[in-house]
Amino acid sequence: MSGIKGMQHYSAEKKQEAIRLFLEEGLTYREIAERLKIRKQERIRMWVQDYRRRGSGLFTRHSGRPRKTTDEKTYIAQLEMENKLLKKLQSELQKDMLAKRDIGQSIISRKNSK
Repeated sequence: MSGIKGMQHYSAEKKQEAIRLFLEEGLTYREIAERLKIRKQERIRMWVQDYRRRGSGLFTRHSGRPRKTTDEKTYIAQLEMENKLLKKLQSELQKDMLAKRDIGQSIISRKNSK
């Protein structure tokens, strides 16, 4: 059973067998449903229609986000390295600016104290 109460999940093998029985042996949806113990004939009709539209790729799972290719992984690694380098550069520039500001403040302080 799947998540919805009363909904039956059928394996890819059972779907393929139902489609084969319809297309190759010429059985009716009712005969296939009885033989394979499928509760609704409408399901078989939908499987056959999907098979005619999409072919055998119908039974391969494509849920979720596709896997990253090696090119994408390489690109992501390069971007992460650049990001790390830029953060380090920003930190160094901030330190340099603070040091210059502190030097300027000390010069002004000395002039005012004289």
